[in-house]
Amino acid sequence: MANNWNRREIVKAGVAAGIGTFGVPASAPAVIRSRSMLRPVVVSSGNGLQACAKAMEMVQSGVDTLDAVIAGVNIVELDPDDMSVGYGGLPNEEGVVQLDSSVMHGPSRRAGGVGAIEGVKTPSKVAKLVAFRTDHVLLVGEGATRFARAHGFGAQELLTDRSREVWLRWKENLSDRDDWLSPEQAGEVSTAGFESFVRHYGTINCNVVDAEGNISGVTTTSGLAFKIPGRCGDSPIIGAGLYVDNEVGACGSTGRGEANLVECASFLVVELMRNGAHPKDAALAALQRIAGKTAPRLLTDGGRPNFNLRFYCLNKAGEYAGASMYGDLQGRTARFVVNDGGDSRHEDCAALFDAMS
Repeated sequence: MANNWNRREIVKAGVAAGIGTFGVPASAPAVIRSRSMLRPVVVSSGNGLQACAKAMEMVQSGVDTLDAVIAGVNIVELDPDDMSVGYGGLPNEEGVVQLDSSVMHGPSRRAGGVGAIEGVKTPSKVAKLVAFRTDHVLLVGEGATRFARAHGFGAQELLTDRSREVWLRWKENLSDRDDWLSPEQAGEVSTAGFESFVRHYGTINCNVVDAEGNISGVTTTSGLAFKIPGRCGDSPIIGAGLYVDNEVGACGSTGRGEANLVECASFLVVELMRNGAHPKDAALAALQRIAGKTAPRLLTDGGRPNFNLRFYCLNKAGEYAGASMYGDLQGRTARFVVNDGGDSRHEDCAALFDAMS
């Protein structure tokens, strides 16, 4: 199937990244500031209808942008029916729920993240504490959990009866399909379909620009279901699962974190926007780079990535986009959420490829 956009535009955007990303003066965002202001705007992954509504309500009432998006994603983190985020999230292969989150506050350029934290339903709140109450950016594992306890987060059971049942079913029936690679799988040989069995990636990302042009973002997740204990995806990593520049814009992601990590693609998207690219074009260019660098073992028989990855981004003017590796995956249309002052609504993501082949 044909791509949903012109490959020449991808190449143009990629060239702009290669030439200008690290060589353009700091004044470059003037291109964005000159556009008609469409803000405030909130964007999120497809599971963020309530999150975007909450964040918009708060920024319209004058609340700081970071507090607004954190309050928004808290709704999803506390929802036991969303098995990809927070409470009720699917566990690692040992049945332990380990959560990842990152936040970035544009006005202060403070950033914080937690990885593989246990027993905390709202890791986004702990990530904010890392950003503002430590001289660090990232805490992981037992250290992150102890830090949360020191700030009054009591130990909480995150595994619900439903998520436990799903984990037990995986243990009983799919335990030979995990993240441990044999020498053959680890080599540069095709294992098309290696990731085709059902696995939850999940996650929620939420970004906002307020009426004054201040930008913040948050990404939070329970990560890849049945992962190797201690695994961190892109969600807690600044520049991968989330990146914010108050003079330019913000980008966050959901999907296969490993693919995003090796390209630091959220940073790339923001840098492309810095050079004048529309959020849609910037996100699609990042997806094209990832697709072009995917290891052979993770390609389908048709030569495309056998995983999905999505970006959600906005610029300082309030222009926004959602972009997906695939527009249709297993019969489901890729969508994201936007709120520009009314009700939150779903919109279709721009797609690099129509469908997996």
